[in-house]
Parts: sequence; structure tokens; C-alpha cells
Amino acid sequence: MAMLELPHTAGCLVCGRQNPKGLHLHLHVDETSGAVETRLTPRVEHIGFEGIIHGGVLATVLDEAMVWAATWHGRRFCVCGEMTIRFRKAAEVNRRLIIRASVESARTRMIQTSGQVLDEVGELIASASGKYVPLPQERHEAFVATLVDEPSTAQAAKILRFG
Repeated sequence: MAMLELPHTAGCLVCGRQNPKGLHLHLHVDETSGAVETRLTPRVEHIGFEGIIHGGVLATVLDEAMVWAATWHGRRFCVCGEMTIRFRKAAEVNRRLIIRASVESARTRMIQTSGQVLDEVGELIASASGKYVPLPQERHEAFVATLVDEPSTAQAAKILRFG
């Protein structure tokens, strides 16, 4: 399984390294299968109820992983049209989470994805499904132009830029 680090934009809430309020996650894609994975260790500022990570944080990270799975699949940036999440278990502060996403099916104008949040022992925290819409080519090119060039993401960025 050849994992490539995916590129990022400067200000993205999830992956942007220059966003002072962001999560600064590094997302990786299996070059062959298109499965996306990242890890998050939520902090106290991510809680909803005391000691329990806010569901919106989990939804945000699931959306990011699923949009990247859809984007990688079609080699075109996508946006979320619909997302459904089922929460199974509370995520806790300072407990590492594994987030995974993959494409379930794809058509020209919609890519269906699934995602999971797992705790550090592999128990399911949340599962999601999403419908992602590929952007028009010119909008895709505008998004690609905002990718931050870094050696660790150069290979994936090149694939997204040139197919």
C-alpha cells in the first residue's frame, strides 16, 4: 500500500498549516485504492460536553477525509452535497482517533463516499456517508492553484494538477 501525503491549502480549518485555529492534520491517500486516512488526537478545546469531543469536530474531519477520497477518485476537487453521520460511541479528549474514507460509487456528477472514525483500539466511534459533487474544470484549476508546495506533498499535488 503506497500512501501519499495529500497537499493542503494555507487556511483550511482541517489541513491548513497556517490557520492558527485549525487542526493541522496530515491526510494520506493510498495511491492504488484511493482510500484516505488521517489521525487526530482531540484536545480539550474540541469538547461539546465535558470530556466528550463535539460531534461537529468529528463531522468536519469525516467531511475532509471523504472529500479527499472523492477528489482523488475523480482527480477533480469536489464539494459536499450531502453527508449523514451516525455516532456510535463518545470520542474522548487526548485519545487518538483514526479517520478513514473511501469511494463507494461514482458517476459523472456525483461521487458517493463512506467514512469512519475509530478509536486507538479500532472501535467504531462514528460512521458517515457522503455525496460529493465535482467542481467545474475552471474552479478545480483555481483550487489547485491554492495548494501549498511542500516536498512531502509534491507527488500527490502533481497528480492532482496534471492527472
